[in-house]
Amino acid sequence: MSNFAFSFSIISVMAGVITTYNGGLRYGGPASMTLGWLVVAAFNGCVALSMAEICSAYPTSGGLYYWSAKLAGKEWAPLASWVTGWFNIVGQLVQVIILLGTGGANGGGYTASKYVVLAIHGFFLVLHGLINSLPIRWLSWCGKLGAFWNTAGAFTLVILIPAVAKERASAKFIFTHFNDDNGMGIHGKAYILALGLLTSQYSLLGYDASAHMIEETKNADWSGPMGIISSVALSTTFGWIFLVALTSIVTDIPYLLSPDNDAGGYAVAQALYAAFDRRYGSGVGGLVCVGVVAVGVFFAGAMCIASNSRMGYAFSRDRAMPLSRVWLRVSKNEVPLNVVWLSVVVAFVMALTSLGSQVAFQAMVSIATLGQYIAYALPIFFRVTTARRSFVPGPFHLGRYGVAVGWAAVLWVAFLTVLFSLPVAYPVAKDNFNYTPVAVGGVLLLSVGAWVVNARFWFQGPITNVDL
Repeated sequence: MSNFAFSFSIISVMAGVITTYNGGLRYGGPASMTLGWLVVAAFNGCVALSMAEICSAYPTSGGLYYWSAKLAGKEWAPLASWVTGWFNIVGQLVQVIILLGTGGANGGGYTASKYVVLAIHGFFLVLHGLINSLPIRWLSWCGKLGAFWNTAGAFTLVILIPAVAKERASAKFIFTHFNDDNGMGIHGKAYILALGLLTSQYSLLGYDASAHMIEETKNADWSGPMGIISSVALSTTFGWIFLVALTSIVTDIPYLLSPDNDAGGYAVAQALYAAFDRRYGSGVGGLVCVGVVAVGVFFAGAMCIASNSRMGYAFSRDRAMPLSRVWLRVSKNEVPLNVVWLSVVVAFVMALTSLGSQVAFQAMVSIATLGQYIAYALPIFFRVTTARRSFVPGPFHLGRYGVAVGWAAVLWVAFLTVLFSLPVAYPVAKDNFNYTPVAVGGVLLLSVGAWVVNARFWFQGPITNVDL
C-alpha cells in the first residue's frame, strides 16, 4: 500500500490534468484530450507493465539505471547504467488562487510577481525537505495521505463540478469537438492532434517512484511491481473520468484561453470560478476546487523529493555521483538526509531559470519530463534486445508477451521523443523555440562525454553488496 501510495501521489492526476489543460484545450480541444487520453493510456500501460516485470526481477532502489546495467550485457553494462542514471536523476496554482481571490484580473486582483511565486515555491520545497527528513514510517503515512487526498479529491470534484454548472457541454462536444483555432500558426489537424496527446502524457509520469522506494518495501519483488501497475491503472481511470467531468463545463474555448479573462488565461480556474459564480453569485467554490488540486500538488512534490533522494542515494552508493561519500550518509532515522536536501536545492535552482527566461524554464521542464521517459525506455530496450534470451523474470512477469509489450513501450517512447521535440508555434522565433531536443541532446552529450573522458576508467556499474 505504501509503495503504491508513493507513485500514485506523484502522478497526481488532478494536478497533471489541471496544470496541462490549457495546452490540450489549445491543441485539439476536447476530442484530443478525452479520446487522446485512451490512446496514451494503452501505450503508457505497456511501459508500466514492462517496468513492473523488470522491477520484479531486480528489486533495488537504483531502479532504472541498475536494470540497464543488468540487461545491457557485460560489455555495455557500465555505459548503459551511467547514461540511464543521469537521464533519470536530471527528472502556478497558488498564483491563480491569489489572483481570483482578490478580485480577478478584471477586478483589480493581485497578480503575484515571479519573485513572489519563486519565494512560495522555495517555502514549499523547505516543507518537502522537512517531511522527507522524518522516519520512513512518517513518510509512508504522508504518502498514504497523499493517495487518499488524490482519490477523494478527484471523486468529489467529478460529482461536484457537473452538478454545480448551469451550462454544460454535450457529450458530442466532449468527445468529438476538435479545436484547430490555436492561435499558434499550426493548422494541420494531424500535427495539432499529436501535440494534444502531450497533455495526457505529461499527466501520467512518476511511477518509477515504486522502484526507488523498493528497498524500504516488504516483499519487494512483488510489492514494487504491484505499486507501479496499480498506481498507473488507477491514475489512468480516475484521470479520464476527471478529465471528462472538467470538460463538461467547457463551453467557450476562446474565452477560457484568453489572457483577458478573470483568471488571466488559466482555463480550468476560469471555468470553475465562472461555474460557481453563475450558480451562487460567488466564485469562492471554484477557488476551493483549485485549492483541493493545489494540496494534491503539495503531496506530489513531497513524494518527488522522496523518489529523487532515493535515486540519488543509490547512484551515490555506486560512486556515480560527485561527492558520493557525502550523499551516502544516513541519519539515525535511516534517511539519506544529505541527498534529501540536495534534491531540494537542485529543485530550487532549476526554478531560478524562470526569473531570466520562461523559455529556459520550459527547457528545464522538458528535460525533466522527456528525460524520465527515456530513462524508462532504456532498460526496457535492453530487456527486449541484449537480454531477450537471458532475462530471468521475478514473481511478476508477462510470460510470452513480455517482448511484444516491451517493444510497444520502446516504440511509444521513441514516438514521444519526436513529439516533445516538435515546434509548438509558427513562425518559430527565439521566444517560442522548443529547446527540448537541445536540452535532451545536452544531457546525452554531457553524460557520454563524461564517460569517454573520465568515468569509463573507474565506473563499473552498480556495486554488488549481496547476491540477488
